[in-house]
Amino acid sequence: MSDKNILIFPKNFLWGAATSAYQVEGGITNEWSEWEKTNADRLAEEAKTYYQDWQLKKMPEILNRENYLSGQAADHYNRYKEDFVLVEKLNHNAHRLSLEWSRIQPEENKFDEKEIEHYREVLLDLKRRKIIVFLTIWHWLNPLWVRDQGGWENKKTISDFKKYVSRLAEEFGDLVDFWQPLNEPGTYIGMSYIQGSWPPQVRSFWRANKAFKNLMEAYRQSYQAIKQVKASAQVGMSHYAVYNIPYKNKLINRLLVKPIDYFRNWRFLDSIDKTNDFIGIQFYHTDHLNITWKFKFGRGRWGFLELKNPNQDVTDMNWDIYPEGLYHLIKRAAKYGKPIYVTENGLADKFDEKRTRFIKEHLIFIHRAISEGVDVRGYFHWSLLDNFEWDKGFWPRFGLVEVDYQTLERKIRNSALVYADICKNNYLEIE
Repeated sequence: MSDKNILIFPKNFLWGAATSAYQVEGGITNEWSEWEKTNADRLAEEAKTYYQDWQLKKMPEILNRENYLSGQAADHYNRYKEDFVLVEKLNHNAHRLSLEWSRIQPEENKFDEKEIEHYREVLLDLKRRKIIVFLTIWHWLNPLWVRDQGGWENKKTISDFKKYVSRLAEEFGDLVDFWQPLNEPGTYIGMSYIQGSWPPQVRSFWRANKAFKNLMEAYRQSYQAIKQVKASAQVGMSHYAVYNIPYKNKLINRLLVKPIDYFRNWRFLDSIDKTNDFIGIQFYHTDHLNITWKFKFGRGRWGFLELKNPNQDVTDMNWDIYPEGLYHLIKRAAKYGKPIYVTENGLADKFDEKRTRFIKEHLIFIHRAISEGVDVRGYFHWSLLDNFEWDKGFWPRFGLVEVDYQTLERKIRNSALVYADICKNNYLEIE
């Protein structure tokens, strides 16, 4: 082996995987758990016409109502130690996870000390294994009492969230290395307030902007709240970055791709630039933007904007695979002058046919950005475990580790072992 076919990553580069509480823990009661109960039948019925024939054949569970009910999920709440053994076995030196707000603060004026102690044990278990902790505080979901007061459209939620964050900083400040108050606020705004597919299922640009402003203010106040408890804390936000390109190079698409790209990507990071110690980039796919004259909302449609995918190299979710898009987004994010971590990157791949190539090709482009001077310090694959993928349910298989949802048995996929070697060696061997 010569130096020409290995890509060496910087010393102390972080290698890991990510999860979120609702998607893996199980047994949670919040706004989403209530929503899924009343929408599972609809989602199963709509799946008959929404998904392509090859998807229905490959993943027939798409048509089952039970697919859309999170239930026990992967039971990570009770099996976290078993799962963190896998984190060690796979040579990860960092792990990203989230806390469930509705467990810790089930009522406005009540913090559950038992749940706080549970999460302290979770974080302690990672620290005992010398795993760097990235902690997400809010991964899209609100307790029922927050929902009932209007969620993020109500300015009161800003102060409520700050109070919650302050308590977490006091309880877990000694165990968390990197704090992320918000996960992908852009995804939440788009899916919940523009496309209207997720709770509260609103289609209003005015209400979307209201929720957006409140979320950004909540982030800024959370940043200060954490710093007040621990001035040296590293605080940043994970942003869902989409590489946007014009569909078929049509003139109208070329003219509008830049403002749409700003709206979807950079306005979030611009609004919190002074309260970001690092930037988390989360990348899954590229969108080919097509402007139509038919105004419609729905999956893949945002008013006059249609998201197309002509790429034939796709994941099980029919998302295109275009690793170079991550390179371009990282290069653009470098303008903020902050360390960058790829805090999510992954694919639905039931039979583990594309994941190894997916990981390697994205790492090649990350390394290219690093070689050109961009300060990228870590990579987290999504996800450690197969998990509940929101309104898609259980059928998308994102895990490095396969989960049998009947027995809850864990099985390490071959791609996870390939990634484990990369993590151990801190280099990528290429052909």
